[in-house]
This record gives sequence, structure tokens and C-alpha cells, in this order.
Amino acid sequence: MTLLNKDAPEFSARSTAGSEVSLTETLDDGPTVVLINRGHWCSFCAEQLQTFSEVSYDLWFNDSVDILPVITDTLDTVTEMRDRYDLDIQLLTDPDGEIADQFSGTEETIHGVTGIASTYVIDEDGIVRYEQIADHPGDRTYGNYVRYFIRNDFADPFGE
Repeated sequence: MTLLNKDAPEFSARSTAGSEVSLTETLDDGPTVVLINRGHWCSFCAEQLQTFSEVSYDLWFNDSVDILPVITDTLDTVTEMRDRYDLDIQLLTDPDGEIADQFSGTEETIHGVTGIASTYVIDEDGIVRYEQIADHPGDRTYGNYVRYFIRNDFADPFGE
């Protein structure tokens, strides 16, 4: 199932800042990047989150882009992950995988239900303009690519 060029599924979740965050609210300000991550234990997820943390202020300040990383873990565990990796972005908790199921899906692992890692860029009209679903745990889209994708009017900045 692909969401590319379709309406993004609406969701809301508790953030590590303590508030409830919804996709609709973030789209009121501009484009939104949704990252589905496998869990606090995933080193590839942490690496990807760090790249988005590094570009988050620039994207927010210059392009009104919000980044919503969705982690299939409890709030306490996700907050510990944010602090351990010194992330400048707030993480959203999806302990039952309900949000992940609406996007890339979930799978049962030794860690319980985990999201299938994916990256989505959603324009201010709620349309998915970029979708990347990981074929294996290390297959990720990083923050700089997404920054250039958005600034290139939702087109591949490398012309591919």
C-alpha cells in the first residue's frame, strides 16, 4: 500500500513535551515530516532522528516545517530515548502501533509491536508528496535530503 499523492491519515499522539499533537494542527502552519520509527532500541532510528534534529530548527524557521517522529514505545521510554540522544525534536509515542499501521504498517518482533521504518513528507494540503518505506533496518531517508526536497518544490533535488 502506498500513500504517495494521497491524503495522509489523520492522527494525534502524546509528545515527549507532554502535549497532544495532531497532524492537522501541524499542517495549519506548513508542511510536515512524519517519521515512523521501530523503537527506542533501534540504532538506525536514532541515527535518522539525529539527522532530523540537526535540520529541524532550520526547517521550522525558514520553511514552517514540523517534524513528527512517531515511536512505537511508551512515553517514558520515548522520553528517555530523546534525552539519551540529546535530540532537539520532540518524539510522539505510539505504543500500540495504531499510527504506524496507518502509514507503513507494523510487525511483531522480539521487542513487541514495532513500526516499519518510513519517512513521509506531507504538504500543507495534507497530501503525501514523499514516501520511503525501509526495505531493511538501515534503509533510511535523512534530514538533509528532506530539507532539499522541500526547498526544491517537492521534487528530487538530485533530478533522479
